[in-house]
Amino acid sequence: MQLNTLNLRIPKAKKKRLGRGIGSSKGKTSGRGHKGQKSRSGVAIKSFEGGQMPLYRRLPKRGFNPINKKNLIAIISLNRIQEIIKKKSTIAKDKINLSNLQKLKIINKKYKKIKLLGPGELKDKLNIEVNAISKSAKAKIEKVGGKVTLIK
Repeated sequence: MQLNTLNLRIPKAKKKRLGRGIGSSKGKTSGRGHKGQKSRSGVAIKSFEGGQMPLYRRLPKRGFNPINKKNLIAIISLNRIQEIIKKKSTIAKDKINLSNLQKLKIINKKYKKIKLLGPGELKDKLNIEVNAISKSAKAKIEKVGGKVTLIK
């Protein structure tokens, strides 16, 4: 006897059809017992853990998340601005600010402020108007000969 010669075909047991008369041994109540929520069709007791405190009630609530957040800040890096300038050379002549970036559909309209971060290199001289800026980004812009204006 070897593994490849074994006949491992196991016949599948036929499923017992529920509610098909008393003779089927699963007739009338179909194994659901009598009365109660679980005996009815289409009802499930979601997240009920047999009387144990459910998971969603065991875990602590954390903080408050307002639906309409105010003063959303868009974060953009120097390498992203360099990519934008490469694609659309006209923006380099204009002042780069939140409204111009929103018009070009680079930044979503929901943002009210803009912050500039330092990763990446800048090759063009720019005039940028932002609400916040990192030290490295400011140094890189001024090194190229650009100008940064902070808005409050």
